[in-house]
Amino acid sequence: MTRTKGGFFGPGFIFVLPGLLGFTVFFIFPFCLSLAYALMDKPVGGSFVGFANFTGLLRNRAYLRGLINTIRFIGISAPLNLVFSLAIAMLVNRIHKGRDIFSLIFLIPLVIPSGSMVFFWKTLFSYDGALNGMLNRFGIAKINWLDSSLALPVMIFIFLWKNIGYNMVLFLAGLGNIPKDHYEAAWMDGASALHVFSSITIPFLLPTGILALIMSIINSFKIFREIYLITGNYPQESIYTLQHFMNNMFSSLNYPRLTSATGLLVFVMVFFTQFLLYLERRITQ
Repeated sequence: MTRTKGGFFGPGFIFVLPGLLGFTVFFIFPFCLSLAYALMDKPVGGSFVGFANFTGLLRNRAYLRGLINTIRFIGISAPLNLVFSLAIAMLVNRIHKGRDIFSLIFLIPLVIPSGSMVFFWKTLFSYDGALNGMLNRFGIAKINWLDSSLALPVMIFIFLWKNIGYNMVLFLAGLGNIPKDHYEAAWMDGASALHVFSSITIPFLLPTGILALIMSIINSFKIFREIYLITGNYPQESIYTLQHFMNNMFSSLNYPRLTSATGLLVFVMVFFTQFLLYLERRITQ
């Protein structure tokens, strides 16, 4: 492999430097500062308390509720996103006429701002909304979609509507990289569609699938925007997430508890992401 002239501090580093400086100043430095606050009992004139703020989170009912709901949401929405996006990608991959238009239908939600869709979701799922109006015509009683146990399925539906297109593009790229002669040899040997899918498609798509899983988990945290804009600071209990807890700690100026919750979340996400990337490297070796 040819070494770039100038070594590490070559022309490429100069182009990367502005973005690296911005990332350091606006992300790395504030995060390190927040970790210092997490070890204090108060941000101004406080005393060092070690990991007391972190252990205190494990006794906080609101934090534990947000943690459980966040894990439940990720555990349901991320696998569903992978399954549906892969199924749609395989369907689109088989289409020749009108393929671009069909793909565009699933990509449109990616470019629609969340704020502009809030009015639509409220109109659709509110107690006196359009969906209950249609159900009422068939003699079905009104359902409190946003203030009952159905609030979680509603938010999962909104998440899938927003993010399926992203993973679909990843899987389409992965499907395009699978050699066609593998499929031709399998069909000539009389392999069934299920055997071809499990023996060829899945192994070749494993690296793409792990990347799609990581992006699904990251994007699942962004559902807070929709939940917050639709239901406010204190939504129905099943959709109260970690971001609600941290947002409420910020509103009450409880910075030690806010920063400890943020730091803990970042460390868990980094560890989990690195584990998935390590798993990908082991699989692809």
